Amino acid sequence: MASSKAHHATGFAAGIIAAAIVARNGGGPFHAGVLLSFIAGVAGSTAPDWLEVAWWSRARRLWITHRTLTHWGIGWLALLAVSYHTLGHSIFAAPAFGFACGGLMHLLADWPNPLGVPWIAGRHSLNLWNSGHCDLIVVAASWAAAWFIGEHVWLHGMHALPWLRHWPIG
Repeated sequence: MASSKAHHATGFAAGIIAAAIVARNGGGPFHAGVLLSFIAGVAGSTAPDWLEVAWWSRARRLWITHRTLTHWGIGWLALLAVSYHTLGHSIFAAPAFGFACGGLMHLLADWPNPLGVPWIAGRHSLNLWNSGHCDLIVVAASWAAAWFIGEHVWLHGMHALPWLRHWPIG
């Protein structure tokens, strides 16, 4: 598992990615969807962990085993796909898309350590490093992705490498 700070840092990158894609696909009146998708992306980046906590009890214990249902890749990918296809048709689509981007960023940050994440049926790990180590690599990769996507959407690829200028988003 990546550290809490790494999940927060990658969450801001996920929020920027979500906001850029929502902006490219309409964004809603006064671009409220862009802002909502950014906020939801930041919140979604820690969601797989806080969704496991039984907030309704005093003990605040986990109601579900860590890295099971809330870390299931298919669920996050399904939310991402459904919300993407309803962008512009529902006021809930933009925040749902941002939340899914954040949740997927969380899974990608957890994937390199030995515990792994359940993408389809069982857990899969890249087995690259132990929990909490090499967070800088994960954060840098997420911000690089945010820069490329944001630059493509908002700056229309002005600073991109020539072969990236024609990369389709949305």
